[in-house]
Amino acid sequence: MEISPMLIPIAGVIAGTVMVVAVVGIVFWFKARDKELQYHQDLRLKEMEHQRRMKELEIELEKTRQRNATSQAA
Repeated sequence: MEISPMLIPIAGVIAGTVMVVAVVGIVFWFKARDKELQYHQDLRLKEMEHQRRMKELEIELEKTRQRNATSQAA
């Protein structure tokens, strides 16, 4: 079984094209993954900031309740 000499350049062009597409796909995947990780990090920071503010409001509410209880007792 003999390979036609015309198939060699065609196979080379196809293999080269597939390789370029693979490299571009890998680069795109890494950039998308990096953006996804950055998004998750920003979301986590916002969540932590929200929890901190909620804790501050909770403390402020407790102080107000204590002031009201003290003023009613007096």
